[in-house]
Amino acid sequence: MGVTKTDVFQTRHNEIAAFAKAIGHPARVAILEHLAQTNQCITGDLVDVLPLAQATVSQHLTELKKAGLIRGNVSGTSVCYCLDKQQWARCIRTLDRLFNKIKSKTKCC
Repeated sequence: MGVTKTDVFQTRHNEIAAFAKAIGHPARVAILEHLAQTNQCITGDLVDVLPLAQATVSQHLTELKKAGLIRGNVSGTSVCYCLDKQQWARCIRTLDRLFNKIKSKTKCC
């Protein structure tokens, strides 16, 4: 498999791609929606509401954490997850700039 050449792109391109990758799976979207509704929860709560195994939910949580969209705080033997509001604001601004650039280009071919 070839090496990805992310270093040849601008920082904003990589940032957009990281956000898109993080929200690019329906399980992650479901996790984010659940966290938005409940404010915070532990992995077991997500396993109860999603049709996925605990290990799979944990992998999706790891991807969301890697993108900075959620935070996890250790609470005893569990990890309590919540949305990272500052990073979400950054994600919204970043994607909004991209969408506004695309929206302003109304002519094609």
